[in-house]
Amino acid sequence: MMEKIPFNKPAYIREAESYLTQALLSAHLAGDGPFTKRSAALLESKTGAKKALLTTSCTHALEMAAILLDLKPGDEVIVPSFTFVSTVNAIVLRGAKPVFIDIRPDTLNFDERRLEKLITPKTKAFFVVHYAGIACEMDMINQIASKYGIHVVEDNAHGLFGSYKGKNLGTFGVLATQSFHETKNVSTGEGGALLVNDLKLEERAEIIREKGTDRSRYFRGQIDKYTWVDIGSSYLPSELIAAVLLAQLEASDQIQAKRTKIWNTYQAQLSGWAEKNGVRLPYVPEYCCHPSHMFYMIMPDFDSRTRFIEWMKSQDITCVFHYLPLHLSTMGRKFGGKEGDCPVTEDISDRLVRLPLFYDLSEKELDRVVDSIKRFSWVK
Repeated sequence: MMEKIPFNKPAYIREAESYLTQALLSAHLAGDGPFTKRSAALLESKTGAKKALLTTSCTHALEMAAILLDLKPGDEVIVPSFTFVSTVNAIVLRGAKPVFIDIRPDTLNFDERRLEKLITPKTKAFFVVHYAGIACEMDMINQIASKYGIHVVEDNAHGLFGSYKGKNLGTFGVLATQSFHETKNVSTGEGGALLVNDLKLEERAEIIREKGTDRSRYFRGQIDKYTWVDIGSSYLPSELIAAVLLAQLEASDQIQAKRTKIWNTYQAQLSGWAEKNGVRLPYVPEYCCHPSHMFYMIMPDFDSRTRFIEWMKSQDITCVFHYLPLHLSTMGRKFGGKEGDCPVTEDISDRLVRLPLFYDLSEKELDRVVDSIKRFSWVK
């Protein structure tokens, strides 16, 4: 019996063991210790962000962004329906209303061409998502945002190390968020970061992350005691998470090289099969550099996708679909979502399937995945 190939497996970086031991033996396990500071500095260096604040998840980084923008009841935020629920929950938790925008049929990103007709006097922000790490059209999005005085937040959960026209993703919005979930290129199991590109927000971001207190200023010796000064929560990760993150970030070049090789193999080996079978592979504009976060295929219809996933399962290979349209979810309908609002999202959601792509995927396993795909066909 063949060994099962999972959809994902977090990258194992040996140096993490040493860092974890150092953290455990230190007198500092809570956050903002040496490993937190080293990881944040390295993340700033690699992304070009002005300030990186580690968080317990990308979800919490998004919640911090919503607080920093002072979202409140009556405000509206334009957000793609084709995203993870955390992007929208951050908005709703502040009492604001999500206004769902459809995605482009080529990159599957926030469709900037539909943007202006959704803007109202209540629009406070755009939350954009770089799907699969392929950049949204940030020139036009930022131009529209500037025209109307609207903030841009990048949900860059997929896009660490990606770029748009030579500029790193995560540096276009006033704020950006990163994910270090176990499915991401760089992983701590759970974890994230808030990238602050407007330094006027830095001090308040630190306060929000520290339960609404000015504790960070106290530890820097700027004040002789700290107190409650704003709303906030416990968004600061422990030194153990930061230790794992440091090892992952230090190994990111080799992680990225391996993932890129796998992505390119899929693209090269499956192009002919895809064309023959009416399957679409990822589209990457020439001015976008993506981080090989995922490799997806868009099948001809829902039935062919279902049969494909079942076929791969019979070969002991796990392939999965992705987001369901948020505007058609139980909560999305409470905010006015209905069939036909985002037709591209509704169509793509039924047809997209993701292939195994992770650092420890061997060449033999990769060949097996490709071979299994090529043996599946519904076109005579």
